[in-house]
Amino acid sequence: MKRARPTRTDPRVLIVGAGPTGLTAGVELARLGIIPRLIEKRETASGFSRAVGLLPASMEIFARSGTDAPILAEAIRFRGILFHRDARRVARIPLPDPPAPPPLLGLPQDRTEHHLAETFRRLGGAVEYATPLTGLRQTETETIAEIDGQEHRFDHVIAADGVHSTARIALGLDFPGFDLDQDWSIADVEAPDWPDPGWFQGFLLDQGRIAVVVPLEAARFRIIADTPDALAALPVDMPVTRMHRAGRFTLSIRQMAQYTHGRVAFAGDAAHCHSPIGGRGMNIGIADAADLAARIAGGDISGYHAARHPVAKRTIDLTEAARRRLTATGALSRMTITGALRMVALIPPLRRRLIRTLTDI
Repeated sequence: MKRARPTRTDPRVLIVGAGPTGLTAGVELARLGIIPRLIEKRETASGFSRAVGLLPASMEIFARSGTDAPILAEAIRFRGILFHRDARRVARIPLPDPPAPPPLLGLPQDRTEHHLAETFRRLGGAVEYATPLTGLRQTETETIAEIDGQEHRFDHVIAADGVHSTARIALGLDFPGFDLDQDWSIADVEAPDWPDPGWFQGFLLDQGRIAVVVPLEAARFRIIADTPDALAALPVDMPVTRMHRAGRFTLSIRQMAQYTHGRVAFAGDAAHCHSPIGGRGMNIGIADAADLAARIAGGDISGYHAARHPVAKRTIDLTEAARRRLTATGALSRMTITGALRMVALIPPLRRRLIRTLTDI
């Protein structure tokens, strides 16, 4: 793909953070003829996978740069969703089969980042690892970033540096919201004999606990639970042959009140974060980045906040409502949820509505 030749009037753009959001911004800017500077504080590309699912909207964005092809070649297609009450299956919701476009793909986040980074390099960009942002300030005409102990001047800065954004902290900006007062946990495992390997599986457990199993690769899975030990939370045996990673995390539900501050724009987890229910976080960040890159290339970012803030707000509201329902402790609530899932599985219009809700951002 031939890239447009940069001119002297191209804006100077800094992207902070080389996750999916920052890399998408870099790819989209490069595709539009602007090569940004992209810095990342990590020493190397991440070997860990946080997000998993790729929605159709993200794949449409990747298709613009050709990044979709290697992802499609490697990703797995989710076949559907299985819901359980403890170990007993209560609902089976298949996703559409080809030739319909796959509504949801599974790929470890580090592999998505790999393919985006390869496209960025192909278009003339480079990711600068081990290069943290250490300061940020603005004048009326430019943004001044401190990198490697030196000040560098930019017309725009895209802050895609995560929940603990250095850019946001440097500018003294709030990140309103709250943290849940409980430990959540994840485990990335290989389990070749796990049944129904192409299906997302959810388990409603006693005392309002939940656990989910998400396919990552043919025999690799991500387990997430609102307990300290994700693997132990499963009410069925998972024959694990290898543990890639296990850990705990605190769930934050937060959103910036304003996504743009002068010439600095915030995207992805730096601007909003929510529960993993629904698997939308990475996808919203990808869409943030594509929207912002197009506005920078067009010379006006003033509409970015109005376009993107409501999308994340709807997702936060949706995922929080779902989390509260799924973690309700009352016996009647659990029975109601189980009955509703069975009804959705049996009634095609309700099934289609659920699939649209899960895959539309």
